[in-house]
Amino acid sequence: MANQVETLVASSPTKTPSEKYYTFFKFHLTDIVNIYPAVYKSAEVIEGELGVVGCITLWTYALGEISMGMKVLNEVIDDATKTIKLTMLGGDALQLYKSFACTLKVSEGSAQWVIEYERTSPLTPPPLAYVPILTTLITLVDAYLLIN
Repeated sequence: MANQVETLVASSPTKTPSEKYYTFFKFHLTDIVNIYPAVYKSAEVIEGELGVVGCITLWTYALGEISMGMKVLNEVIDDATKTIKLTMLGGDALQLYKSFACTLKVSEGSAQWVIEYERTSPLTPPPLAYVPILTTLITLVDAYLLIN
């Protein structure tokens, strides 16, 4: 069986202007630990700076009752399409997946996370637990930005 990249999508409507929403994730990504502390426990820039391709962040988060970690590369920042791609360089999820990346696409009235992953084996389940987390993240950041 040839390995292939699969995708899952988490999307939700937003009320925040698209530029403000996109700018938050571009320059203040690590602030989601304050907005969604039930899942995101810590985040720190360990190389580069937020808003710049090549920035690397180190995260801890909870997936249910399990504490997880990840090292993430800010691989793509496209202001024209309001797209940010974060690729996992290391972390717990890479025990199940050969590759794992999340791409945020912001448009007027909605935000969408596309999860791209490659399974280590045909028996590896898809990372479905991330879909409701990212959908909730869209909603919480939207609510935060509407009052700040």
